[in-house]
Amino acid sequence: MDESFLLMISNLLHLHNTLDPTTSLLSSPSSSPSSAVSSPSSLLSTSSAAAPLLFFTIASLLSFIASSKTKPKPKTPNTNSHSTPLTPSDTSAPPENAAFSVAAFRALSTEHIWSLEAPVRDAQWRSLYGLSYPVFTTVVDKLKPHITASNLSLPSDYAVAMVLSRLAHGYSAKTMAARYSLEPYLISKITNMVTRLLATKLYPEFIKIPVSRRRLIETTQAFEEVTSLPNICGAIDGSPIKIRNLKNDDRNGENLYQCKFGFPSVLMQVVADHKKVFWDVCVKVPGGTDDAMHFRDSLLYNRLVSADLVWEKVINVRGHHVRPFVVGDWCYPLLSFLMTPFSPNGSGTPAQNLFDGMLMKGRSVVVEAIGLLKARWKILQDLNVGLNHAPQTIVACCVLHNLCQVAREPEPEIWKEPDENGFPARVLESEKSFHYLGNSLRQALADDLHQRLSSR
Repeated sequence: MDESFLLMISNLLHLHNTLDPTTSLLSSPSSSPSSAVSSPSSLLSTSSAAAPLLFFTIASLLSFIASSKTKPKPKTPNTNSHSTPLTPSDTSAPPENAAFSVAAFRALSTEHIWSLEAPVRDAQWRSLYGLSYPVFTTVVDKLKPHITASNLSLPSDYAVAMVLSRLAHGYSAKTMAARYSLEPYLISKITNMVTRLLATKLYPEFIKIPVSRRRLIETTQAFEEVTSLPNICGAIDGSPIKIRNLKNDDRNGENLYQCKFGFPSVLMQVVADHKKVFWDVCVKVPGGTDDAMHFRDSLLYNRLVSADLVWEKVINVRGHHVRPFVVGDWCYPLLSFLMTPFSPNGSGTPAQNLFDGMLMKGRSVVVEAIGLLKARWKILQDLNVGLNHAPQTIVACCVLHNLCQVAREPEPEIWKEPDENGFPARVLESEKSFHYLGNSLRQALADDLHQRLSSR
């Protein structure tokens, strides 16, 4: 029996004996009918004091038993904290990890979320998962059927939140495992599953080549407002993604991964439109590969060369039929569908130098898009996944970037790439017909641009 309860009984017995030593609480005192109507003050000076004391004892006993069966109410997780992400952990996690529990995430995402003003709610969600709550729910809704089919023991929104937190903050699997009270291999497994779904199931929906006439007109007109050059439909650039986890087998060819900036990487190629939305992404080669070679190895290049991809919007410039084209720097070959500058150092004619300046204005959108991509998804600043999973992780981040751009999410401060010093790409024998046509089109565009701007 509990010591506090025994002490209470002992004190009550001692009190009773002090008040009436001739009567025992454990006996059945005789009482006359008249004693039932005694004044309250007489209860302290007569043997009738046993009755209220016995009643008090029984009441105390019942109260003690009831309180001993009542479990302490669990503490409500602090869902208003902005300092650390509210991410999952299992029920055996230590108290300091309560903010990472399923209950905490569920409270924030369902019960608590609608009590917040939308700007506060979305700002909090961006700080945790890199995007606002409505965009987050869009991702979950689209991935939920695939995650459910995988028989993952975690809820779908919970798994997506965990992976987005890792992508947005660049956490390693080991760091996430400590926060979630899960094994690192399980964190990696869930990350691989969600990024693979983003890179395959959502890619066709959110990364699309602008082939419809309406989208082509919108894109080319927007570029023309900035550059005064007609029929630009996108800007292309490559960017090395620093990679941390090169295994011993990979290190045998480490020079292949060493990029021009001096760190091991894989090469990402993207094409962006005027809204800094990617409409093509390719990650196929080590970081030591040059941009031109990567471009030639891409599906986009093969489709353009084989005429599988044809843009129907055609304009006439000084007797030349100009279809929509992509702009890039001098690291790419000059082709009929890819315009590059005349000179990297401004040594051309006035018309050529004017064309180069305007072309680089158009190209700036893809540079900014890459800077936004790496700013939003910090894992791309120092990729900490296995080399085999690097491409899908990069593509998954590109899909999420497009979601943010389409939803007009606030743009963070752009991640600055190191200054690039490339060499003009050489033209392959198989490309000469495209190069000759591209050279004629470029000169016609430059002369037309110079005439139009000079006459203003």
